[in-house]
Amino acid sequence: MSYQSDINDVSQLIRSYDGKWDGISAESVARMRAQNRFRTGLDIARYTAKIMREDMAAYDADPANYTQSLGCWHGFIGQQKMISIKKHFGSTKGRYLYLSGWMVAALRSEFGPLPDQSMHEKTAVPALIEELYTFLKQADARELGLIFRDIDAARKAGDTAKEKELLEKVENYETHVVPIIADIDAGFGNAEATYLLAKKMIEAGACALQIENQVSDEKQCGHQDGKVTVPHEDFLAKVRACRYAFLELGVDDGIIVTRTDSLGAGLTKQIAYSSEPGDLGDQYNSFLDCEEVTADELKPSDVVIKRDGKLMRPKRLPSNLFQFKPGTGADRCVLDCITSLQHGADLLWIETEKPHIEQIASMVDRIREVIPNAKLVYNNSPSFNWTLNFRQQVFDAWKEAGKDVSAYDRDRLMSVEYDETDLAKEADEKIRTFQRDGSKRAGIFHHLITLPTYHTAALSTDNLAKRYFGEEAMLGYVKNVQREEIRQQIAAVKHQNMAGSDIGDDHKEYFAGEAALKAGGKDNTMNQFS
Repeated sequence: MSYQSDINDVSQLIRSYDGKWDGISAESVARMRAQNRFRTGLDIARYTAKIMREDMAAYDADPANYTQSLGCWHGFIGQQKMISIKKHFGSTKGRYLYLSGWMVAALRSEFGPLPDQSMHEKTAVPALIEELYTFLKQADARELGLIFRDIDAARKAGDTAKEKELLEKVENYETHVVPIIADIDAGFGNAEATYLLAKKMIEAGACALQIENQVSDEKQCGHQDGKVTVPHEDFLAKVRACRYAFLELGVDDGIIVTRTDSLGAGLTKQIAYSSEPGDLGDQYNSFLDCEEVTADELKPSDVVIKRDGKLMRPKRLPSNLFQFKPGTGADRCVLDCITSLQHGADLLWIETEKPHIEQIASMVDRIREVIPNAKLVYNNSPSFNWTLNFRQQVFDAWKEAGKDVSAYDRDRLMSVEYDETDLAKEADEKIRTFQRDGSKRAGIFHHLITLPTYHTAALSTDNLAKRYFGEEAMLGYVKNVQREEIRQQIAAVKHQNMAGSDIGDDHKEYFAGEAALKAGGKDNTMNQFS
């Protein structure tokens, strides 16, 4: 509904109460409704799912239409990110939020900082989704509130052209609310537990759930050792649980991102059930590292499988885990991805150990032989040493091409002494174009950085502490923070406004008229930043 039609409808409603509601302003109601466009998390999930589906179709038409996000661990961080995007680019199109289970564990658990092993409270995940959207909705309310004040000023000045321009701005307002891809880890338990948590996450506003094929109670960070995967049927039950949650809540086009950790996972907790040769369980078991045995060689606790008429004993570790054959990770990833897409997943996530486009593409090419429109969400991870990785990639390419690399020590390429070299410059250019090149060559629809705001918070706090508690003292804050906020027009420099002070003043005026005691008068020190 448009702003003006909302005013007309509310005016008619007020008149129907025979003067009892005459103290209510129809335009004030319309403004409050515009500032609260999304009444529930499900409204957000349905709205953002549609956006993601449209973006996926646009990518299928042209891989230059890839999308991006940054992981955010607090509502304020997500809010400031989207305010910045609107300020610098004029639109939020193609820019999402990512909710990282790693950052929930490290920063949002009541237990304190935890490793990324699904030990944090599962309720912390939907709570953060709700918090992120609360802050994004408040960003809408704040920005629209400023426009409404400008409309009132234009009316007071009799500037009808300016008033019309501002009213059109309200009618065509672009919200800060964007899709969140939310990490549900390995589902936090069995399929029923996954379903229950998925519902809470969707109700909080998540339109896209990312779930991985690790064992829930042995879950590890994707960039750590000791990862243990589950048979496909176990994982697919959780994928279906997520789909049921979406459908039950009426988010019919919700997105499921299935992540495979098989590239770095050499272990499985169980042998898959197989009823006939070549079925999905048999394919999973075919990757097990086995040795042929006879019945007489079996120990009491041995587990054996029959393959090609032979008894095969999978290698079993003291941890009671079974080992996969070395070098099978890529093959297992391809099977994981094809199977997931064939059973209801929408997007794939292949967790790799380095950012190498051809490595990713080598698997995606095989997946696309079966499912041509397969596409990835890819983790541009801070766990990668991007500088060293890409300098080594350039070094290796130069060496293979016969170029002289004697001036470089491959193992020391991270050193600052190489920063201005041709090799380093070429590596930086490859980093700059990695997302564009990866989307074109390796089927990457969405690029995200899982933990960027964790690192920016640490870096900026370190710099502030070093300056403020050192010789610069107060100048360390003023010069490097406040002065830059003012000059770069960072909205949060007016922290009272950002926290909702002006919105509260507007409401006071709606409720009490001229009797309202407002905070934003001439003595408010925030006016120093006008």
